[in-house]
Amino acid sequence: MPAWFSAVKGHPSAVLLAAQLVAVLVYPFAGDTAWGRTVIGVFGVIVLSLAVYAVRATPALTWVAVVLGIPLTLLTVVEGVVRGNDQVTLWSAGLHVVFYGYTAYGLIRYLFEDSWVTRDEIFAVGANFTVVSWLFAYAFTAVQVLWPGSFIAYQGGGHRTFLELLYLSFANLTSVGLSDVTAVLPHARAVVIVEQVTGVMYVALIIARVVGLTITRWRG
Repeated sequence: MPAWFSAVKGHPSAVLLAAQLVAVLVYPFAGDTAWGRTVIGVFGVIVLSLAVYAVRATPALTWVAVVLGIPLTLLTVVEGVVRGNDQVTLWSAGLHVVFYGYTAYGLIRYLFEDSWVTRDEIFAVGANFTVVSWLFAYAFTAVQVLWPGSFIAYQGGGHRTFLELLYLSFANLTSVGLSDVTAVLPHARAVVIVEQVTGVMYVALIIARVVGLTITRWRG
């Protein structure tokens, strides 16, 4: 147990990456039920705590993560219990966007501060990618509340689930273009464009830097 705890403590970015991916796999099993929303809410709180820990492990300010994390945890639980409340959904989605954006900022500072690449920083590249994907999924959720009918899928119009919006987010950020979910209203398309540019810039700036530092260290 001490060895396992030390490994987790020494690689918070790896834990965050694993938690984000596990959350994606849990969503289809949870379903659109009361207990499913509760499970998702509780798991979201755990992922949120891991995100706070990852930010705390970077030079980013701890108190900012705490100030954002406490109300977001409460909103996550409330959203899992209360269904169909647009105000709760909007506030929760907006705060998620801010918190995940701050987490991404902390991880980027973590990646750009060193002149060499550690093992945890490699995991941080993947963790930050999933964080940004979740960030835009919550942004799509907020857009859908403000402008209903912003997204359509092969089933037609109507309300898109969070998993559908997360699927769209990962498809945009990876530039694979495999999502059947499509933005059809102007505000939704604008946010999608921003994410597409973010995905290209992520490869050009962050991954290129990590690869360059790795090659430099290997040659040295």
